[in-house]
Amino acid sequence: MRFSVVSGAAVLFLSMQCMVGQSPPSELFDIPVRAGHDFPRLLQKANDGNAEAQFQLGLVYETGSDGGQDYAEAAQWYRKAADAGYPGAQNNLGGLYLRGLGVEQSNAEAMKWYLRAATQGHRAAENNVGYMYATGRDGVRPREATLADQVEAVKWYRRAAKTGYPAAEFNLGFAYFRGVGVSKDLAEAIRWLFKAAGHGSAAAENLIGFAYERGLGVRQDYNAASSWYRRAVANGSAEARNNLISLDAITHKSTQRDAPIAKKSLVNSNGGNRIANLIPQ
Repeated sequence: MRFSVVSGAAVLFLSMQCMVGQSPPSELFDIPVRAGHDFPRLLQKANDGNAEAQFQLGLVYETGSDGGQDYAEAAQWYRKAADAGYPGAQNNLGGLYLRGLGVEQSNAEAMKWYLRAATQGHRAAENNVGYMYATGRDGVRPREATLADQVEAVKWYRRAAKTGYPAAEFNLGFAYFRGVGVSKDLAEAIRWLFKAAGHGSAAAENLIGFAYERGLGVRQDYNAASSWYRRAVANGSAEARNNLISLDAITHKSTQRDAPIAKKSLVNSNGGNRIANLIPQ
């Protein structure tokens, strides 16, 4: 489970081959659970109708930070705050519906709550609405996302990206990188990926490394690729670790005067499937 002082609860990454990630969002919270909180006092405030306390109590139950993880209780408290218009709770409740934790799984309910938070300018929710469109989860049943869906996804990513939200910056950069929902533009892709990397996105660091390795939007530079992969590895990216291993094998071949073979390996290694997934964050 991951925690962040960002404005929301869920993120996105993609595979170069499958285009959109199929994994559920990781859990991020706009307000971290407070260490050493007074649970009885928090519960009393929540019962008195304080929406922030209700949201905090939902976090406590979702994370199990007070010793007992209970998704059903988390959903109940998020719903109280969400019904009162608290965007963080609306976003987190959407995340529970998307994953089917404490509630019956429902893409439609997830989208409903994400949209309520997003229309209040909640950055993570804006990004998550984009994720729902990009992965064809905006209706009752998952389906193949259409071009119109991808265009709508880019619109929501851009809204969150303009506020400096790293998951959305990555997703927008990746949209430009792939040319899905927007015209392919590697220069624009790199610009957004550098923004996301500057805000700590391991996925962006990994994709920048890939761009340097392949010479996509930047001059091909194995040393730069290795440096970016290592940064992403330090930030916990398993994809970057695999990419670094592949790159080391390629560069080792090159030092043995086998550059033509190395070039072929670079293009075909791992079936071209060496980039992470869309991020719900």
